[in-house]
Amino acid sequence: MSESNTRNLEQDIRGIISEITEIEPEKITIEADFVEKLGMDSMMALEILAAIEKKYKIRIPEEKLMRLKNLRETINLAKEYLGES
Repeated sequence: MSESNTRNLEQDIRGIISEITEIEPEKITIEADFVEKLGMDSMMALEILAAIEKKYKIRIPEEKLMRLKNLRETINLAKEYLGES
């Protein structure tokens, strides 16, 4: 995946997280812990997973939900299922 595609993916996923958590995108740093720093719960994580699946037309198994710990891990998970890790 090219650097610009990775940047776009990061922006898109940050936007999805921002919309669901109602946190300003600039406050969602690459390493910010979703639960401890952003107050995300499991329902929000499910919504984020579903939104990523819909946007990129991919299927991520729900057992991978625990990997959604921060923006970096979420991007890596999406890349994995996009076949571009």
